[in-house]
Amino acid sequence: MSFAHNNPFLDLTYETALENLGEDYYDIVSAAEFPQHFLRFRNDDLLPLLNLKPEQVSDSDFIEAFGKLKGVRPFLALRYHGYQFGNYNPFLGDGRGFIYGQVRGTDGRLYDFGTKGSGQTPYSRNADGRLTLKGGVREVLAGEALHQLGVRTSRCLSLIETGESLWRHDEPSPTRACVMIRLNHSHIRFGTFERLNYLYRPDLIQNLLDHAIAYYYPHLKNSDEKYAYFYQELVQRVAELAAQWMVAGFCHGVLNTDNMSITGESFDYGPYAFIPTYNPAFTAAYFDYSGLYSYGNQPRICRWNLERLQRPLGTVMPQKDLDAGLAHFEAHYEASYRQLMLEKLGFTSLSAEDGKELVQETVKLLQGSQVSYHRFFAELGNWFSPNWRDNSDIILENAEFIQQLQERRTLWQNWQQCYQQCLKQCNDEELLNIGSRLKEKNPQTALLRPVIESVWEPIALDNEWDPFYALLDQIRQKQ
Repeated sequence: MSFAHNNPFLDLTYETALENLGEDYYDIVSAAEFPQHFLRFRNDDLLPLLNLKPEQVSDSDFIEAFGKLKGVRPFLALRYHGYQFGNYNPFLGDGRGFIYGQVRGTDGRLYDFGTKGSGQTPYSRNADGRLTLKGGVREVLAGEALHQLGVRTSRCLSLIETGESLWRHDEPSPTRACVMIRLNHSHIRFGTFERLNYLYRPDLIQNLLDHAIAYYYPHLKNSDEKYAYFYQELVQRVAELAAQWMVAGFCHGVLNTDNMSITGESFDYGPYAFIPTYNPAFTAAYFDYSGLYSYGNQPRICRWNLERLQRPLGTVMPQKDLDAGLAHFEAHYEASYRQLMLEKLGFTSLSAEDGKELVQETVKLLQGSQVSYHRFFAELGNWFSPNWRDNSDIILENAEFIQQLQERRTLWQNWQQCYQQCLKQCNDEELLNIGSRLKEKNPQTALLRPVIESVWEPIALDNEWDPFYALLDQIRQKQ
């Protein structure tokens, strides 16, 4: 006797939070049908958050739910506008994805299943609504790497190749296609509010703001000042996110307002890149001709985007509350950046003065010497010795790039002495903690462009996926 198999993804308890907002905010859409389905990635690490065990979920469950896109709720293509490279664009919206469904995690928080590459919508603007396989591979890697580096990020739940061929001007074509599911708290963007302001609908802005507070800032919902507190907290979250990117050496590449989430999460990874060396002018997107979204500009752009959000929010709350909230952006950013950089350098309890000096000297050294940003910190963990506290000359003496540092003699000696002075504040137990922290915060593998290409080439040429899976293992194990 055979029994019907229930798909655990279809049996989840889906909520209707976005759906209940009404069709002023989205369009109900259908998914594309694909000729083939090859599960290339399944994120078993995320399944416990959905109260699922990996052994309960088969590959065919992933394919049925997220490749054949069989769902239990309507699929919602969200409407939004946005500032793109500083220019307002009213012709946006979910053009190759939609909200598949919303579920409550075991942590009690609401999560979106968002698709990418799932077909055309009313906002596809004559495009095919598809995602290239390379784009999907890159987004899987970005989410996992950033998560391990402590960045508040979306992560991919699945990646399914669809057997279609696509033509793209920025990839050798024809190229392969895929459909991806990403998991994050909210796909409501700054641009979701901006569209409603463009339409002169403060009523819909207030409704969306109440929704955002109820679901993503529930601790504020009973406050008389909930709108002011919402914006204050959003400013802090975005400032902290910018600091997380900068410390991770990550350049998002396309910080348009439609890529900014009202939960302060990082998501939607297109032409991103990790910096090879500390260079504020580094850009990730080949089409960013002016360097607007360069690595060093990211905090300023995030603040600018928050300032643009004041226009729709200002239709339902006082401008003085918005100005007061934004005034704290720089302080939140600086505090978060300094704390995260100190942890990356092994410390948690330096005095404010010493911590500030060490971070400044570190940035000077990295920028002046142009050693590998990621190897510098990884080698700190590899070679750390308690003896560094007693002799600054032996700090990093065995590092692979020591000659490059020694060529900038003054910068190098200043940094060694500064680091030693910080170590002198630590007792023996804290020295051991510093060694452990350096290894925890600084993985050996950095997701630089050549590393991504090294795993993509076997996929493109021979459909060989083992290097990709091996890289994912290295990232997750911080090897």
